[in-house]
Amino acid sequence: MQGCCGNKKALLEEIADEIRNCHKCGLSESRTNAVPGEGDPCASIVLIGEAPGYWEDRMGRPFVGAAGRLLNDILGKIGIRREEIFITNVLKCRPPGNRDPRPDEVRVCTPFLDRQLEIIRPEFIVTLGRHSTAYIFEKMNLKFYGISRVHGRIYEVKFPEWKCRVIPTYHPAAALYNVNLKEDILRDMLRLKENLSAFME
Repeated sequence: MQGCCGNKKALLEEIADEIRNCHKCGLSESRTNAVPGEGDPCASIVLIGEAPGYWEDRMGRPFVGAAGRLLNDILGKIGIRREEIFITNVLKCRPPGNRDPRPDEVRVCTPFLDRQLEIIRPEFIVTLGRHSTAYIFEKMNLKFYGISRVHGRIYEVKFPEWKCRVIPTYHPAAALYNVNLKEDILRDMLRLKENLSAFME
C-alpha cells in the first residue's frame, strides 16, 4: 500500500509541476502562484472547489483564506482532518478579482483535474459550489439545475476505470455571506461522513 501511495504522490507532483509552469490561458499572466492542490494521494475523499482566491494565490495552497478556515472548522466538526483528504479546484490559478471562471479557462484547465482524479480514484467526491458541481455533472451526463436543488444528495458515478459517489454542497465562501448555508454544508458533510463510515465497514 505504501508503494502504491508513493507512486501516486510522484504522479501528482508531476502534474503539480506542469500546473506551476502552465501558460495555456491568460490567468498565468496575472497569478502569483498556481495552486495545484494538496493532500493524501490515497485519499478516499476529494474536495473540489472553484478557483484559488487572494490568499490561495499568495500561498500556492487551496482553501487557506476565510473560506478555508470555515471549511477546516466544518471538517473538524465531522472528525475529518485535512491531511486525510485531497483538496483542489476546477481552476488552478486565481481569476482576477475573484471573478467566475470563464468557459475557455475551464476547458484548458480541467484536464489537470481529470488526471488528478484518475490517479487518486477516490471513493467520494465533494463538489464545493456551483462551478465544480456543474463540471462534474457534465462529466456524469447529468443536468445541473443549481446547487440549491442538488446539495446533500448522493450520486453514484462510474468513470471509465473506477466508481465513486459524488456529494455536492455549497462553497464555504457562500456561507461567509449567508450564515444559514453553514448549517447546510455541515449537514451535507455529515452525510458524507455517515456514508464513508458505512463504506469502510
